[in-house]
Amino acid sequence: MFDLPMIWAGLIAFAVFAYVVLDGFDLGIGILFPFLRVGEERDLAMNSVAPVWDGNETWLVLGGGGLFAAFPLAFAVIMPAVYAPLTAMLLGLVFRGVAFEFRWRDPDHRRWWDVGFAGGSIMAAFAQGVVLGTFIQGIEVEGRAYGGGWFGWLTPFSLTTGLALVLGYGLLGASWLILKTEGDVRDHAYRFAGWLALAVFAMVAAVSLWSPLLHPDIEARWFDWPNVAYLSPVPLLTLALAAGLYWSLKKRRDRLPFPLSLSLFALSYAGLGISLFPYVVPRAVTVWDAAAPDASLGFMLIGAAILLPIILAYTGYAYWVFRGKLDPKEGYH
Repeated sequence: MFDLPMIWAGLIAFAVFAYVVLDGFDLGIGILFPFLRVGEERDLAMNSVAPVWDGNETWLVLGGGGLFAAFPLAFAVIMPAVYAPLTAMLLGLVFRGVAFEFRWRDPDHRRWWDVGFAGGSIMAAFAQGVVLGTFIQGIEVEGRAYGGGWFGWLTPFSLTTGLALVLGYGLLGASWLILKTEGDVRDHAYRFAGWLALAVFAMVAAVSLWSPLLHPDIEARWFDWPNVAYLSPVPLLTLALAAGLYWSLKKRRDRLPFPLSLSLFALSYAGLGISLFPYVVPRAVTVWDAAAPDASLGFMLIGAAILLPIILAYTGYAYWVFRGKLDPKEGYH
């Protein structure tokens, strides 16, 4: 259970989760952008993520590159199944990144850059949710290749998970603004967070109940005895976090909504792992079936052991330097 394929599966799972929670809140800023007032509110929202947003995408590269290097068979099966939503995601990230930089350098066309920033963020978030839904519902495999069609990803379940992730990222963005800003921006963020929290709770419940219906073994894993007893802490903790998040928003505790929202994502991610393990292509290819040779995995692990602490260190340092509330007088240059 702790051989090289499992170690690399854990590293890639960690990288994907780090990307979701770190890039999720700045994508959430873009999702909320159309609802913020033009001028100081939008500027403050962007300034709150300006020091860290580039580094957040490091984890996306690590997750995708790690999948290609450590599990080439899984990469070869998954990529053709989700080419369309992945292309949309990358285009969205490009639009968002270009708009982020140029709205400050081309103020005459700032309105259009704002549209690009919001549209790119929504497109990227929705596409990531569609990829997630496609992954959960399973990918058709024939032999050692993808066996489905171009639109195999387009299902009601994948569209639902796409919407759920947009709402979830919006909640992360709103709770981040609560943590980092004051005044009108924070007040608006509290209002956004309240509605988004209710929507996210509903979507988490819907996806959690829908997923077991997709495959009998997922249903058995969650609802057969004694599994239901062993796994009951996951839904119970989710309910407790939901109650805590609602209370923190009601009482306007600035420091609590963001970590509670992150914890809600973490529990949802844990539930996903419980549902799908040990498959790297659900219901078709296991971690061990898809793994590269041990010699390759061991060689790459040496590099990962050197680079990962460095990435974690500079990421933590960046967030530490820019901790606390945002000063409205400071600008992004």
